[in-house]
Amino acid sequence: MAIYTVQELTAALRECAGDSDTYDLSTADDSVLDVTFFELGYDSLAVLQVTGVIGRQLGIQIDDDAVAQAETPRLLLKIINAAPSRAA
Repeated sequence: MAIYTVQELTAALRECAGDSDTYDLSTADDSVLDVTFFELGYDSLAVLQVTGVIGRQLGIQIDDDAVAQAETPRLLLKIINAAPSRAA
């Protein structure tokens, strides 16, 4: 599987949970990797919703408990990119 990128994650966030009130995610780059989801304007339910969509799109199993602990896009990307395939 290809590495899921910050650009793909921010696009998914914007599509599923709306735009950030504090950051322009349309041109998101590595500068948002260590900004908390709270600072970006997303609550834990929005992040869980987004990871559910990503999991279905990529055919991977993303652990909800791990997602709940991921406070930043960098941590969430590590979880997404390490997630096993649903077929495994």
